[in-house]
Amino acid sequence: MMITMQSPKPDTQIHQPISAPTQPDTIFRSKLPDIPLPNHLSLHTYCFEHLPECHDSPCLIMSNSGKTYTYAETHLLCRKTACGLSKLGITKGDRVMVLLHNSAEYVFSFMGASMLGAVTTAANPLMTSAEILKQFKSSGAKVIVTHATCVEKVRDFEGVSAIVTIDEALEGCLSFSHILENDGELEEVDIDSEDPVALPYSSGTTGLPKGVVLTHKSLISCLAQQVDGENPNIYLKRDDVILCVLPLFHIFSLNSVLLCGLRTGAAIYIMPKFDINAMLEGIEKHRVTFAVVVPPLVLAMAKSPEVDKYDLGSIRIILSGAAPLGKDLQEALRNRLPQAVFGQGYGMTEAGPVLSMCLAFAKNPTPTKSGSCGTVIRNAELKVVDPETGFSLSHNQPGEICIRGPQIMKGYLNDPVATATTIDIEGWLHTGDIGFVDDDDEVFIVDRIKEIIKFKGFQVPPAELESLIINHPSITDAAVVAQMHEVAGEVPVAFVVRSNDSDITEEAIKEYISNQVVFYKRLHKLEN
Repeated sequence: MMITMQSPKPDTQIHQPISAPTQPDTIFRSKLPDIPLPNHLSLHTYCFEHLPECHDSPCLIMSNSGKTYTYAETHLLCRKTACGLSKLGITKGDRVMVLLHNSAEYVFSFMGASMLGAVTTAANPLMTSAEILKQFKSSGAKVIVTHATCVEKVRDFEGVSAIVTIDEALEGCLSFSHILENDGELEEVDIDSEDPVALPYSSGTTGLPKGVVLTHKSLISCLAQQVDGENPNIYLKRDDVILCVLPLFHIFSLNSVLLCGLRTGAAIYIMPKFDINAMLEGIEKHRVTFAVVVPPLVLAMAKSPEVDKYDLGSIRIILSGAAPLGKDLQEALRNRLPQAVFGQGYGMTEAGPVLSMCLAFAKNPTPTKSGSCGTVIRNAELKVVDPETGFSLSHNQPGEICIRGPQIMKGYLNDPVATATTIDIEGWLHTGDIGFVDDDDEVFIVDRIKEIIKFKGFQVPPAELESLIINHPSITDAAVVAQMHEVAGEVPVAFVVRSNDSDITEEAIKEYISNQVVFYKRLHKLEN
């Protein structure tokens, strides 16, 4: 659907790329009708709203232990975690860092923090100590929930009041089982829908990682846009089993796997990490019906000979996101799993995160084209603007994708300048992605203007790597760019200027960077 409206006069001092006052905006909306959004609720109340009906149904199925938690057990353990965090001094507005691979404790910690009105900032446990420290200090976290193997990375952080380990108990740390030693009786906290609940970190359209403030309203709106209503955009049923192999510290997995699963009463099959055989075995054993993946997983499933050894006939939906997926790869997997409906969504952490979704996943589905990211989500508006003039564009004209709606972030934590650069005075969030909307209102992403490299769906900010490289005494200048890669999508490549008297090798520079960053930020190669 397309409508036009007159834009009010913008304040160009706040955000330059905005429609001119004499240019009517071309606005794209969902083919699905808007629905009432229950975004006045708290996130945990919304997600567990159907608890009475799915009380004894499986909620979390753990791949590593084989244990299954019912919805009743999961809800109780979330409440017990909230009580335990409360005893550690966590109150409304406080931040809890969850430094975990996929696990039941991740779910309990995130939802438990929500019940206290606290905020979860999740981080990749594979990051270096220095990378974790930056996020810890920026977020203002007080408590860290992590693995015993990560404790040495965080033990000496100034300002950490408690470190909770989910596996073995270590000296100076609390075990997760210890904080669960309570009856789950919790005083209700008065939570406003505009209160923050999640603080993921994103580089946005430029620069270094920043804290993205997502409120209860943001996340509930985004979830409802996907799975609520008489004809939900993603039709999930209570007998569905959702594959959770993507890391929950990534907003795509947190939102479209965990939270959508909890809201709909489906079972969530949780794997701590990706292993092709373990994943295929789990899909067959637990009859997974909804697989949420990223392009590298699509590549593995499309080309691995292991796929033929397993019965994957239970899969009815495959959703790919986090990075663009080419038509050829999409068709290759579709040919291998012909019974499954395959499609893409498009998102950005700052957008809550979903902007568009494949309508072939709906209860009353609409066919979508290969390579498209579906249509804009309901209860939201999308426009495409010329990056130079700020004028909005009509069908089939590439420009910067902008989104407006109740699901977008409140802003960047303690960074009003970056917030004003990303969200203009009319409430449009500028994504930094170049795309177009075709005659059938399907969204296609074709390029990026933002400074970000996507390695297997993970963000790699060039500015962060450039800063590290030029700190080396043998380097006087550096620029980092993306290079296309068949498996990873994109890899970081550095152009460096060495000091006049330096003979430092490429391998030495790569090792220097590798020692300071998580694996997906490592330099692929150097150019002179």
